[in-house]
Amino acid sequence: MQTAVFSASQARLSNKLMLNVGGITPFTTIDFPGCIAAVIFCQGCSWRCSYCHNQHLLAVQTDAPVPWEQVMEFLQSRKELLDGIVFSGGEPTMQPALPEAMQVVRDCGYKVGLHTSGAYPETLEKCLPLLDWVGMDLKASFEDYEQITGVVGSGELARKSAELVRYSGVAHLFRTTLDPFVQQNGRLEKMQQMVWEWGSGLVLQEIR
Repeated sequence: MQTAVFSASQARLSNKLMLNVGGITPFTTIDFPGCIAAVIFCQGCSWRCSYCHNQHLLAVQTDAPVPWEQVMEFLQSRKELLDGIVFSGGEPTMQPALPEAMQVVRDCGYKVGLHTSGAYPETLEKCLPLLDWVGMDLKASFEDYEQITGVVGSGELARKSAELVRYSGVAHLFRTTLDPFVQQNGRLEKMQQMVWEWGSGLVLQEIR
């Protein structure tokens, strides 16, 4: 019966844009709260944060992509060992195929998590009904986003995505990386106050 589920899932994706996967972490206890999970790293990101620790995933294409068939084989082999699958990146919501890939993973019996910067709110909105948890990275106060991402208008995109996450009813976590710019002139405290007013907290991440 389980094999039939995977076959149907593969068929649903076969005639559409495949998810461009840059790699898989087969086991993690820290990327999806409360779950033993694996991470599917989606290739591509339109922002250029100086501290990015996955710079090999920034380009839209990679010389050695992981075929979706291989992802499906991995999911099938880990069915009794994992609770959930996290889509990370890069920026997963850059890829239009992401919502359908999430549906496939959910159909296979896994919980679904997402790491996102909020760069593509329209795709994020399509994903939220399929998600059990979202970890959203806040780069700075929204008016300062360009200083981190190098992209004009990125703050407004992040603002829209943060609102979608806040009101989605999906369990979520906001976090920020301690870039030196963010730590100067009260910027970090301003971000913390903003998230506190949302009724949440801001998790701080050291630059790696």
